[in-house]
Amino acid sequence: MISASAPQPIVLRPQLAAISFVASGLVTVAVFLSGFVIAEPAPYEIFMACLIGLWALFGLKISRYVAPLLSLLVVFMVGGILSLTVMADLGTGPMYMAVSGFLALSAVFFAAIVEDRHQRLRLIFNAWVGAAIITALLGILGYFGAIPGSANFTLYDRAKGAFQDPNVFGPFLAAPALYLLHGLLTQPIRRAPPKIVGLLVLALGVFLSFSRAAWALNLFCVVAFVFVMLLKERSGLFRLRILVLALCGALFIVAALAAALQSEQVATLFSSRSQLVQEYDGGHLGRFDRHRIGFLMSMERPLGIGPLVFSTIFPEDEHNIWLKCLTSYGWIGFVAYVTLIAWTLSLGFRFLLLDRPWQPYLMIAWITLIGHVGVGNVIDTDHWRHFYMLLGVVWGCAALEYRFQRQVRAGRRA
Repeated sequence: MISASAPQPIVLRPQLAAISFVASGLVTVAVFLSGFVIAEPAPYEIFMACLIGLWALFGLKISRYVAPLLSLLVVFMVGGILSLTVMADLGTGPMYMAVSGFLALSAVFFAAIVEDRHQRLRLIFNAWVGAAIITALLGILGYFGAIPGSANFTLYDRAKGAFQDPNVFGPFLAAPALYLLHGLLTQPIRRAPPKIVGLLVLALGVFLSFSRAAWALNLFCVVAFVFVMLLKERSGLFRLRILVLALCGALFIVAALAAALQSEQVATLFSSRSQLVQEYDGGHLGRFDRHRIGFLMSMERPLGIGPLVFSTIFPEDEHNIWLKCLTSYGWIGFVAYVTLIAWTLSLGFRFLLLDRPWQPYLMIAWITLIGHVGVGNVIDTDHWRHFYMLLGVVWGCAALEYRFQRQVRAGRRA
């Protein structure tokens, strides 16, 4: 077996470069497919399962810096498997846990390949932007009935793109929007027009999803991102540029949304969805009532009640990731999940402002992940593919930083 750190014979270097190029290309395809999940299993699952298997055969390495992520996800899955034992009828429970396990493995996979080559971060985010713009366009055109089969891209008169649910479609667009915004703020002005167009498409897609969680998530991410950029950049001229471009971008987005509100259909649905608390939130056995009852019930069931069982007892699912962990993964899974989130956010915060090649990607992923943790209070995120991608990116960047610091210390000793 050839060590990755050992000098390679000259005859092998072209082959190794070709293998690395193909491997990175396959990762790009996988990320792109994450934006198209109309039916399950989606192409993303099939492609990623094959990709992870191939990578494992040809040298996927889990370093000691990524091992805690793997360990916590394994404990999380142990809780989920134990919850199956209390179910009277397994039904679709095992398949649900199988999907959970696959997604957990995908987070570890992304962390490992990012640690291996930080240049893959650019490929990942470029593919994510491409998928986001296409799926947003499908949602927009489908909403206005401008393409054949438009009903496939809407649900309850809300844009959902190539997703099953508008509440997943909207949050999927958050990280690509920040990536475009970062390019708009840091790259030459001559490269701004395509990014502005992309941001307008994503903003309109989020708006037409009519998902209050997606609206709040994207607004939080943009504000937090601009704030962190202002902290990071010490040049007064650069800070002025950030503020001017951010204000201009906000004006463009407001103008586009104002144009969309000229449609009576859009305006009517916006008026309804913009109410902070809907009837199904605050009514009897509404979202918040279910949260209260569910948490009390979970205190008496250490192993949980099993996946998808909650919706057979109450009118709808948990719509709260913390409650979902308690009901579907038990106390063990809940503790593992809370630990994972706290550890991940603390890692990102420690390395957030360090001047590294991977710093912009860490900043985008960390801010978006915080937003998703907040959204998890009103919606289940345990099966969101891009959520696990964000986890993987943050842990991969942290692993890169640990490895970098180790190399610096070794250089000083030498």
